[in-house]
Amino acid sequence: MLKQIRLVLLPFSWLYACILTLRNKLYDWGWKKSYQSEVYTLCVGNLSMGGTGKSPAIEYLIKKLHKNYKIASLSRGYKRKSKGYKEVLLNSNVEEVGDEPFQFKRKFPEIKVAVDENRAHGIKQLTQQHDLKCILLDDAFQHRRVQPHFSILLTVYNNLYANDFVLPAGNLREPSWGAHRADVILVTKCPLNLSIEKQRQIKKQLQLKKYQKLFFAGIDYSENVVSGSQKLDFSAFNRFTLVTGIANPKPLTEYLDASAKTYQHLKFPDHHHFNTNEIEKLKKEKLILTTEKDYVRLKDFLSEDQLFYLPIEMKLLKHEDKFENLILNSIQRHYEH
Repeated sequence: MLKQIRLVLLPFSWLYACILTLRNKLYDWGWKKSYQSEVYTLCVGNLSMGGTGKSPAIEYLIKKLHKNYKIASLSRGYKRKSKGYKEVLLNSNVEEVGDEPFQFKRKFPEIKVAVDENRAHGIKQLTQQHDLKCILLDDAFQHRRVQPHFSILLTVYNNLYANDFVLPAGNLREPSWGAHRADVILVTKCPLNLSIEKQRQIKKQLQLKKYQKLFFAGIDYSENVVSGSQKLDFSAFNRFTLVTGIANPKPLTEYLDASAKTYQHLKFPDHHHFNTNEIEKLKKEKLILTTEKDYVRLKDFLSEDQLFYLPIEMKLLKHEDKFENLILNSIQRHYEH
């Protein structure tokens, strides 16, 4: 049935792809102008709709870079209830700045975090107000009005952009050949025991350009669940309600199933703002497990003894030093010139 629906939608995808290709060509040819700041900008994005692991990737980069450079993170603040430029503070309202930016600030209070749907304006505001050496552009791969100095393109292990279609027949926000703008292709949510042979197969499917580097990463789950200052052993955490408002909860549910957990799953749309009725229903649940992104939206309404999240980290399968040095060397070359 799904295949038949896609066939019906394919003409609309081709039309949409043509429009997007023309738009990108106008930027490539210089007919539409892109802004590039003097401060180094590193873009993390994808070609598909959500769920590729951008937040863990941004956090991974923050950990690697903030020890050496004064850095900031700039997002659009998807589904926030505000407009324009806003700097994210520890006392910010999560609905006004967005859940992911607030999560970044909460975990890394020493860095600057801001939101602006106009990335060029956001970069200018950040660089005018703060002495920075690197700005991480969250989900800005299609934002062609900004020309980043370095781009990392994420694609999910079991849903590579090379095997997908443009909207509405598929999930791509632009044709797969847009990947040529990336310096690095990072395949996310891989099995941690991914074989070398499978990595070679994926590399062949992606048809990388000579200047592009390929890396593989998986999800590393914490041994504890967390709520405020509390930490509980995950192995003893069982019989709970799982609450998710993320694009793709499947990796999490698969991990819980593999860990033999007993739970019911309440699934909400990505970046969901929980209304009063939903909050009241959740208050009746004895024990809730959620994602860190959902936790920052729910923590003010539910008790610390009731609501917990399972921390995750992005873990490169190999060549972590090579990945880190590639970025550090790129930043160094930028400022040497």
